[in-house]
Amino acid sequence: MPVRVVLVDDLRSFVDGRNAEVARTSAAGILMLNRYREQRLDELWLDHDLGEDDTIWPVIEVLERAAFEERPFDIGVIHIHSANPAGAGKMAQTLRRWGYHTRIASGSAEVGYLSGSVIPPPA
Repeated sequence: MPVRVVLVDDLRSFVDGRNAEVARTSAAGILMLNRYREQRLDELWLDHDLGEDDTIWPVIEVLERAAFEERPFDIGVIHIHSANPAGAGKMAQTLRRWGYHTRIASGSAEVGYLSGSVIPPPA
């Protein structure tokens, strides 16, 4: 059975080119997550800041609501790879509270900007 991986990030991708579905906005992330509502998702990779005024919080709220309703998504591990330390910490705290296996992977070499990608200027 193939490994099911979803990445929600506005700019980055997996540097090793692994097979994954990629959502660039929170709305696209929610749609993708809902495709796996009745299936196991092996890995979910989440970035906090998704460009413009978009953040990962709408996706987090979908995960929270499912757990609150005692129907959490079946996710092996959620990797938080955000470069926003405060956002990453809050995401992890929220997801762990609802029983999701969560790992903070900020600075992970697995996710990066691919050649030809627009790299944001330093803050």
